[in-house]
Amino acid sequence: MVTMAAQVFYEPEKMELKTVEVPTAGPEQVLVRVKACGICGSDVAYYYGHSSLETPTGKGPLILGHEFTGEVVEVGSIPGKMGLFQKGDRVVIDPVQYCNACEICKRGMPNLCEKKQVLGVSSNGAFAEYCVSHYTGVHKIPDNVTYEQAAMTEPLACATYGVKNMGIQLGDFAVVLGAGVIGAMMLQLIKSSGAGQVVIVDTVDYRLDIAKKVGAKLLFNTADKNSPYYTPDLKKEIETLTNGKFADACIVATGAVPAMEQALDITGRRARVVYFGLPADDAVVRVPALKSIFWDKTIRFSWLAPLTWPTALQAISTGLVNVDLLRTHDVPLSELRETIAAVRDRKGNPIKAVVHP
Repeated sequence: MVTMAAQVFYEPEKMELKTVEVPTAGPEQVLVRVKACGICGSDVAYYYGHSSLETPTGKGPLILGHEFTGEVVEVGSIPGKMGLFQKGDRVVIDPVQYCNACEICKRGMPNLCEKKQVLGVSSNGAFAEYCVSHYTGVHKIPDNVTYEQAAMTEPLACATYGVKNMGIQLGDFAVVLGAGVIGAMMLQLIKSSGAGQVVIVDTVDYRLDIAKKVGAKLLFNTADKNSPYYTPDLKKEIETLTNGKFADACIVATGAVPAMEQALDITGRRARVVYFGLPADDAVVRVPALKSIFWDKTIRFSWLAPLTWPTALQAISTGLVNVDLLRTHDVPLSELRETIAAVRDRKGNPIKAVVHP
């Protein structure tokens, strides 16, 4: 039996570094030696029991981790016969493994596939030395992109879909609520889409400092009175900057209900509001319905990253989106639990931590 090291999650706050069997590639699969795997906010939520896994029990044992890159070491018979991949290929994996056969997929909505498997959520992921993927989820990494840079493709692909849903038009005044890794990516994408001005908002200065490094000019902290970015009245700031018109578009890159409601308060006529961040299961957002109708607003939601992976990879390869400044921590597999705790507690000012098995 060929073995590997893997962090196996069992239940909230119980994860162990174990020696387990290396998976083999089935006929439709590719086996990848993992080179880099980002820690997502959802990994933190699973570890602490704030979200349930998509397993039959909602718990482990399961290997978490879904934002990963690696080197192909085994190719299944079907992708092998088609000549799609070969040993040694540098690849990044879309963890959402769509069936590509159900009616939902065939209607062009693979992100809503009812039969999908998600690596690191419903089947074993990449906080391990090896991981298998269906061949349709495998993307080759451009030669000028490192494994660490490509490990940012999954969040960037999701951000790309979110910004696409904003319908940015030339000269728009746009707002990003939430300056984590996703928000900082969205900021760059919105600017490159032709927006005239982009505001980014958060409650933590170190996140806003990173956003400033990747191009933010208008930054606000709505919580810390000692912050150089502090404002006690975001709505008034937006009203002043837009000469009373308010924002044309706003995307909420946080699941905080106050931010979701604030998005409706700072947007103007025919504005587009996109909810991206995941709130609690029982969260309820109050909508000022009459004003929203009178101002002809569009409110929509954004989920996963349907058909945006090639675009995201190209954005990294061409430098359109700077992902290097967003990767703040690189750690070995053995330090995963401690790093998840640091991400939760914001110890060391984390934006994106990447694990190297």
